[in-house]
Amino acid sequence: MQSRLRVHGHPIQPMLVTFPFGLFVCATLFDLFDLAGGPAFLGEVGYWTAVAGLVAAALAGMAGMVDLWDVPAGATRRTAISFNLANVLTAALFVVTCLVRADAPGRGASGALIATELIALAVGGFGVWLGTHLVRRFDRSPVEPGSLDALGGVSGSTVDIAQRRV
Repeated sequence: MQSRLRVHGHPIQPMLVTFPFGLFVCATLFDLFDLAGGPAFLGEVGYWTAVAGLVAAALAGMAGMVDLWDVPAGATRRTAISFNLANVLTAALFVVTCLVRADAPGRGASGALIATELIALAVGGFGVWLGTHLVRRFDRSPVEPGSLDALGGVSGSTVDIAQRRV
Protein backbone atom coordinates (compact mmCIF):
# COMPACT_ATOMS: atom_id res chain seq x y z
CA MET A 1 0.00 0.00 0.00
CA GLN A 2 1.23 3.46 -0.81
CA SER A 3 0.04 6.86 0.32
CA ARG A 4 -2.39 8.69 -1.95
CA LEU A 5 -0.66 12.05 -1.39
CA ARG A 6 2.86 11.95 -2.79
CA VAL A 7 5.62 14.33 -3.92
CA HIS A 8 8.20 12.89 -6.33
CA GLY A 9 6.94 9.44 -5.36
CA HIS A 10 7.39 9.98 -1.61
CA PRO A 11 4.48 10.16 0.85
CA ILE A 12 3.66 13.71 2.01
CA GLN A 13 2.34 12.97 5.50
CA PRO A 14 5.64 11.73 7.02
CA MET A 15 7.31 14.88 5.68
CA LEU A 16 4.61 17.12 7.15
CA VAL A 17 4.76 15.50 10.61
CA THR A 18 8.33 16.67 11.09
CA PHE A 19 7.29 20.34 11.03
CA PRO A 20 4.87 20.41 13.98
CA PHE A 21 7.05 18.16 16.09
CA GLY A 22 10.15 20.27 15.39
CA LEU A 23 8.24 23.48 16.08
CA PHE A 24 6.87 22.07 19.34
CA VAL A 25 10.39 21.09 20.43
CA CYS A 26 11.65 24.60 19.61
CA ALA A 27 8.72 26.21 21.45
CA THR A 28 9.48 24.15 24.54
CA LEU A 29 13.16 25.09 24.38
CA PHE A 30 12.29 28.79 24.07
CA ASP A 31 9.98 28.45 27.08
CA LEU A 32 12.64 26.64 29.11
CA PHE A 33 15.18 29.36 28.35
CA ASP A 34 12.61 32.04 29.20
CA LEU A 35 11.82 30.37 32.52
CA ALA A 36 15.53 29.99 33.26
CA GLY A 37 15.96 33.76 33.06
CA GLY A 38 16.64 34.38 29.40
CA PRO A 39 15.59 37.53 27.57
CA ALA A 40 11.94 38.51 28.02
CA PHE A 41 11.05 38.03 24.35
CA LEU A 42 11.68 34.26 24.50
CA GLY A 43 8.24 33.62 26.03
CA GLU A 44 6.59 35.44 23.14
CA VAL A 45 8.73 33.55 20.61
CA GLY A 46 7.89 30.25 22.29
CA TYR A 47 4.17 31.04 22.16
CA TRP A 48 4.16 31.94 18.47
CA THR A 49 6.36 28.95 17.62
CA ALA A 50 3.78 26.69 19.29
CA VAL A 51 1.01 28.41 17.31
CA ALA A 52 2.96 27.75 14.09
CA GLY A 53 3.34 24.13 15.20
CA LEU A 54 -0.43 23.89 15.63
CA VAL A 55 -1.02 25.15 12.09
CA ALA A 56 1.50 22.62 10.77
CA ALA A 57 -0.15 19.88 12.88
CA ALA A 58 -3.51 20.65 11.28
CA LEU A 59 -2.02 20.25 7.80
CA ALA A 60 -0.25 17.02 8.75
CA GLY A 61 -3.45 15.73 10.35
CA MET A 62 -5.44 16.30 7.16
CA ALA A 63 -2.85 14.38 5.15
CA GLY A 64 -2.91 11.65 7.79
CA MET A 65 -6.67 11.27 7.48
CA VAL A 66 -6.38 10.85 3.70
CA ASP A 67 -3.77 8.12 4.21
CA LEU A 68 -5.76 6.44 7.00
CA TRP A 69 -8.66 5.92 4.62
CA ASP A 70 -6.84 3.16 2.71
CA VAL A 71 -5.09 1.35 5.57
CA PRO A 72 -6.35 -2.24 5.71
CA ALA A 73 -8.07 -3.53 8.84
CA GLY A 74 -6.01 -5.32 11.45
CA ALA A 75 -2.86 -4.55 13.41
CA THR A 76 -1.63 -2.08 10.81
CA ARG A 77 -4.81 -0.02 11.01
CA ARG A 78 -4.60 -0.01 14.81
CA THR A 79 -1.01 1.25 14.58
CA ALA A 80 -2.05 3.98 12.11
CA ILE A 81 -4.93 5.05 14.36
CA SER A 82 -2.61 5.09 17.40
CA PHE A 83 -0.13 7.19 15.42
CA ASN A 84 -2.83 9.72 14.51
CA LEU A 85 -4.21 9.77 18.06
CA ALA A 86 -0.74 10.45 19.46
CA ASN A 87 -0.39 13.37 17.06
CA VAL A 88 -3.84 14.72 17.99
CA LEU A 89 -3.08 14.43 21.73
CA THR A 90 0.24 16.23 21.27
CA ALA A 91 -1.48 19.06 19.41
CA ALA A 92 -4.33 19.18 21.96
CA LEU A 93 -1.89 19.63 24.84
CA PHE A 94 -0.19 22.46 22.98
CA VAL A 95 -3.59 24.02 22.28
CA VAL A 96 -4.21 24.06 26.03
CA THR A 97 -0.86 25.71 26.75
CA CYS A 98 -1.45 28.30 24.03
CA LEU A 99 -4.95 29.11 25.30
CA VAL A 100 -3.68 29.56 28.85
CA ARG A 101 -0.82 31.79 27.65
CA ALA A 102 -2.86 33.87 25.17
CA ASP A 103 -3.65 36.65 27.65
CA ALA A 104 -0.58 36.29 29.88
CA PRO A 105 1.85 39.21 29.95
CA GLY A 106 4.73 38.45 27.59
CA ARG A 107 3.02 35.12 26.89
CA GLY A 108 5.62 33.37 29.03
CA ALA A 109 5.07 29.82 30.22
CA SER A 110 4.97 28.75 33.86
CA GLY A 111 6.59 25.61 35.18
CA ALA A 112 3.27 23.74 34.98
CA LEU A 113 2.81 24.71 31.33
CA ILE A 114 6.34 23.61 30.49
CA ALA A 115 5.62 20.29 32.22
CA THR A 116 2.53 19.98 30.01
CA GLU A 117 4.66 20.72 26.95
CA LEU A 118 7.18 18.06 27.99
CA ILE A 119 4.38 15.51 28.39
CA ALA A 120 3.10 16.51 24.95
CA LEU A 121 6.59 15.99 23.49
CA ALA A 122 6.79 12.54 25.10
CA VAL A 123 3.46 11.60 23.50
CA GLY A 124 4.65 13.11 20.20
CA GLY A 125 7.87 11.11 20.42
CA PHE A 126 5.80 7.94 20.78
CA GLY A 127 3.83 9.06 17.71
CA VAL A 128 7.06 9.56 15.76
CA TRP A 129 8.16 6.07 16.77
CA LEU A 130 4.85 4.62 15.53
CA GLY A 131 5.14 6.66 12.34
CA THR A 132 8.57 5.25 11.52
CA HIS A 133 7.14 1.75 11.73
CA LEU A 134 4.31 2.67 9.40
CA VAL A 135 6.63 4.25 6.84
CA ARG A 136 8.94 1.23 6.90
CA ARG A 137 5.97 -1.07 6.44
CA PHE A 138 4.24 0.84 3.64
CA ASP A 139 6.75 2.86 1.66
CA ARG A 140 7.93 0.28 -0.84
CA SER A 141 9.46 2.61 -3.39
CA PRO A 142 11.05 0.97 -6.42
CA VAL A 143 14.15 3.18 -6.00
CA GLU A 144 16.42 2.89 -3.00
CA PRO A 145 16.10 6.25 -1.14
CA GLY A 146 19.84 6.54 -0.55
CA SER A 147 20.87 5.95 -4.14
CA LEU A 148 21.62 8.59 -6.73
CA ASP A 149 18.85 7.12 -8.92
CA ALA A 150 16.34 8.68 -6.53
CA LEU A 151 17.47 12.15 -7.68
CA GLY A 152 17.12 11.71 -11.42
CA GLY A 153 14.37 10.95 -13.83
CA VAL A 154 11.77 13.34 -12.48
CA SER A 155 9.24 14.13 -15.15
CA GLY A 156 5.63 15.23 -15.22
CA SER A 157 3.79 16.44 -12.17
CA THR A 158 5.79 16.68 -8.96
CA VAL A 159 2.73 16.38 -6.71
CA ASP A 160 0.54 13.34 -7.22
CA ILE A 161 -2.85 12.58 -5.74
CA ALA A 162 -3.39 8.93 -6.52
CA GLN A 163 -6.85 7.72 -7.42
CA ARG A 164 -8.38 5.02 -5.29
CA ARG A 165 -7.96 1.59 -6.84
CA VAL A 166 -11.13 -0.38 -7.25
